[in-house]
Amino acid sequence: MGTLARCIVSTDDDEIAQVSRNLGADLPFMRPSDAATDTAKAISYVVHALDALEEEGEFYDAVMILQPTSPQRDVQKISEAVNYMIACGADSLISCYQEDYINELVMYAMGPDQRLHPKTVEHNKGVRRQDHGSNMVRNGAVYVTRVQYIRSTKQLVCDNPVALIMDKISSVNIDTPDDLKLLRAVLCA
Repeated sequence: MGTLARCIVSTDDDEIAQVSRNLGADLPFMRPSDAATDTAKAISYVVHALDALEEEGEFYDAVMILQPTSPQRDVQKISEAVNYMIACGADSLISCYQEDYINELVMYAMGPDQRLHPKTVEHNKGVRRQDHGSNMVRNGAVYVTRVQYIRSTKQLVCDNPVALIMDKISSVNIDTPDDLKLLRAVLCA
């Protein structure tokens, strides 16, 4: 592929670390516990990794995050992401899919009284589905961010990232048991 200088695994779990090493993964350090809680944000483990690598004299222009919960990206998409971000001169890139139906016109928040509260006052104005317009939805498969941007903002995604377009069927992000069932159905189709 030639687009990534180094690929490392960041984890705090000994079993995941051992399986990763057995499969030949690069695990130069363990993730600190404060960057591995259920409420920790990705920026915490990315900054930890950058700090640890820089202490060893390794400096990088950008960081790519490939979350294990989005397993359907391929080598071509990874290479495409790096090349596209470089060509655009952007601070960050995120992978997305195009959603032609779901938007604020069909979205509601559930109230404590089990009543729905519309996300927009236009929800019942008779807008045809074909006229909703489409949205780009971040799918979690690929994130690329320049290190300089991470260091200066403590964020992984800039306000106007470039998009790496993936198809919807390849954009399953496993966050719930239903997501896992959906992925299995897609893979077995």
